[in-house]
Amino acid sequence: MAETERSVLATQCLDRRISDALLLTQEVTAWERHRNAATCRVNWRFTTHEASIKLKRLYPSIQLS
Repeated sequence: MAETERSVLATQCLDRRISDALLLTQEVTAWERHRNAATCRVNWRFTTHEASIKLKRLYPSIQLS
């Protein structure tokens, strides 16, 4: 989820050169307030169980003996 929000932030807010740290802080704060007010949600495409099956090759298996 954090990676998704960072990507949206980069696209919607940080898609231009910002001259100083104060302006950056103000821009990110305004964007954050807007996102929070809009109650944006992540639309997960599948459950954790389905993800573990689909992405099994990416994660090591733990075998208990």
